[in-house]
Amino acid sequence: MAQPTFFKKPPASALADVATLTKAQLVDPSRGGHVITGLASLDEAGPMHLTFFDNLKYADQLKATKAGACLVSPRFEAEVPAHVAVLRVAQPFRAFVRIAREWHGDALRPQSWVGNDGIASSAIIDPSARLEDGVVVDPLAVIGPEVEIGTGSLIGVGAVIGPGVKIGRDCDVGARTVIQCALIGNNVLIHPGCSIGQEGYGFVFFGPEGHLKVPQTGRVLIQNDVEVGAGTTIDRGSLRDTVIGEGTKIDNQVQIGHNVTIGRHCLLAAQIGLAGSLTIGDNVALGAKVGINNHLKIGDGAQVTAMSAVKDDIPPNGRWGGHFAKPTKQWFKEIIAVERLVRDSKADRKDEGQE
Repeated sequence: MAQPTFFKKPPASALADVATLTKAQLVDPSRGGHVITGLASLDEAGPMHLTFFDNLKYADQLKATKAGACLVSPRFEAEVPAHVAVLRVAQPFRAFVRIAREWHGDALRPQSWVGNDGIASSAIIDPSARLEDGVVVDPLAVIGPEVEIGTGSLIGVGAVIGPGVKIGRDCDVGARTVIQCALIGNNVLIHPGCSIGQEGYGFVFFGPEGHLKVPQTGRVLIQNDVEVGAGTTIDRGSLRDTVIGEGTKIDNQVQIGHNVTIGRHCLLAAQIGLAGSLTIGDNVALGAKVGINNHLKIGDGAQVTAMSAVKDDIPPNGRWGGHFAKPTKQWFKEIIAVERLVRDSKADRKDEGQE
């Protein structure tokens, strides 16, 4: 870890105990007493660190590592240097994450920015707001009238919670985040600088009165176990609600337009732009910088590659990419065909110069 002082140090643990915790097999049981004091990457690990190997791209780092132990699959076990204890496991990275979650639970969700364990004296809370016991409110936060916040939730420094907003239990609202017109479930993590529930981009364009604003009177509904990355904006609906489904994970700087419905357990990478009135099914994965036009439907289980522009509906379990997006097999064939045309064109020009 580059800065271990920001989080609690893990306990010193014998390799035998590490093997139990990661559900891995220690190949040489005689090394079971070797002590591990932390986690590190292959290139930064020392004799008291646990690391993992899961990608041939880092084979050179594996050969040069000074780690005390390495989680590795049976496929690559023979590649581990002799001085490194081998922990054999089917999914090395998953096992590494398992122990990281055990040792660094304090890094899984934000803490109070000022070490606060109650309601800061500088927070402004409307008398009609209802906060259950155990809510933490950091300095300079503003909580409006008729707001409800469940126990175990944290409202960060300078956050603003608008009138009537409901926030469930064990939620985190990051510093400088602004929330209005929203109902939020339990165990929702909202990182700093988000804007949730502001009006969407709705106008009747180029009329005799200019661009006529359409009232946005819907809400934002965020279901349980959702994570929203820093700097993300989620517009409230115009007539129907904007909905973020249970377990969905949204990266930083994502724009979600009004009336969008996102299903359960979806993955949205950074800088995605979703135009209004989209319907996205369950278990959909969208790569970074994907842009999707309005009024489309993305089927359950679909995947869209990074930097794609989507203008058509995508069927369930579709694998699409490109600009404009299409089934990836078709897209790759077209790329190969264009590359062949360019290559042949260059060859023709070269031959012409020799005549």
